[in-house]
Amino acid sequence: MPVLAWPDAALATSRGLEAVKTRGELLWGADAQGGAPYVFPDPRDPNHLIGFEVELAEALAAKLGVRARVVLGPWDSLLELLARGDFDVALNGLEATEEKKRVCLLTRPYYAAAERLTVRRGDPRAPHSLAELKGRVVGTLPGSLAERILVREGAQAKTYEGGQDDVYRDLMLGRTDGVLLDEPITWYYGAVEPELDVVPGSFGEVRYAAAVRLGEEALRDALDTALEELAREGTLRALYERWGLWNAETAALLGDPDPTPRGVPEQYTAWRAAVGKLPPFWERVRERYPATLALFLRGALMTLAVSLLAMAVAVAVGLGLAVARVFGPWPLRTLALVFTEGVRGTPLLVQLSLVYFGLPQLGVRLAPLTAGVLTLGLNYAAAEAENYRAGLSGVPAGQYEAARVLGMSRWQTLRHVVFPQALRISLPPMTNDFIALLKDSSLVSVVTLTELTRTYLNLANATRDHLGLGLVVALLYLLLGLPFAQLARRVEARLGQHLKGAPR
Repeated sequence: MPVLAWPDAALATSRGLEAVKTRGELLWGADAQGGAPYVFPDPRDPNHLIGFEVELAEALAAKLGVRARVVLGPWDSLLELLARGDFDVALNGLEATEEKKRVCLLTRPYYAAAERLTVRRGDPRAPHSLAELKGRVVGTLPGSLAERILVREGAQAKTYEGGQDDVYRDLMLGRTDGVLLDEPITWYYGAVEPELDVVPGSFGEVRYAAAVRLGEEALRDALDTALEELAREGTLRALYERWGLWNAETAALLGDPDPTPRGVPEQYTAWRAAVGKLPPFWERVRERYPATLALFLRGALMTLAVSLLAMAVAVAVGLGLAVARVFGPWPLRTLALVFTEGVRGTPLLVQLSLVYFGLPQLGVRLAPLTAGVLTLGLNYAAAEAENYRAGLSGVPAGQYEAARVLGMSRWQTLRHVVFPQALRISLPPMTNDFIALLKDSSLVSVVTLTELTRTYLNLANATRDHLGLGLVVALLYLLLGLPFAQLARRVEARLGQHLKGAPR
């Protein structure tokens, strides 16, 4: 079982082979959402990550005399996270291409496989050759060799961000004409479906390599030496055979004269037994879902922590912006307006990427939790500012005059008369914003934080149970939001009682 790690600013400054040995850990980046057979939660024990690349990372770390720790992040951001310094090596089905060498160093390839085409069984219109792909809608993963092949052949490449299981599910539903993907994905997700058929032959060859940061040749060379030793000792062959992945392409890559697999692919067999056919729903509720509660609760706690901290930032900054716009001098009003409109006019995901990946280019490196909370907080501060400004503007002018007649100072008027009434007006939209923030916190997975939605996607792709686990996570989100909605109603009622004594 790999040990999960959260990167921080200290790790970002510890780079290279010597830093790995001094730390005693090889931090490697991967995305558990991708599913089997790479890196994924064990369907029999979802609290543990398994996969052939999990075992490979542990074998490489052992060769370096350290232990392996995995840092989870989105697959399409692994190279950016690597460059930022969140881990030492990216190891997760990364294709060895020349374009990647412009942004990172690649080790020698450690695995090779064919690109395989999957179609619906018995479909007379199904494509069976590259020439027949032209004009057809074919599913694949974004940024892959398969996608480039489809574009080259004139096919309509339909890419999927959610996970490998979704690609084949759409094929079975008739939404696509075929699926072109790497052989490991095909065996684990396409070939297991009786409604689907894998077309004989190869449609291309892909090779996987590990990536390290530019300038860290010593670490790259050490990993190359480790891979060479693992291949020579037969460790790589034994690993691939356990997962049912040994093939002619990898045999040729490693210089092994025997492409025929030996023994039983125990890990592949275990995976087929665990997810080949889902048990009835209520059986899963009784037996499977309790095992996922620890992971879901951990994700829920992360979601709640991020949301509460971000909302505190949003309330504080939003209140300052609203007061500046209503009572401040014109330069301050202008600055508050520019900030509010600028933040509201740009997507949250872009802001998160700018803070986490862009600021390090200016020498500002934030930990994942800090970056997530700060970005969410500032984003929602713009919305809160408008809520509070509407509340302040909604207080009748007579309230100010009555407070002045009673001899209240400006601060006393704001504190005892204006703010309570403005808060009562602003509370309903403020509650709505918190519920929305609770759901938008799922975007912090971009900065390697595993919250509730990311936990669900990882588990759903590993177990191929999107519906049942989706209902579980939807219920958890509902349970997280309801107490705050109830609290807001009570505060609103208390404010109503308090305001009965306010000057009229």
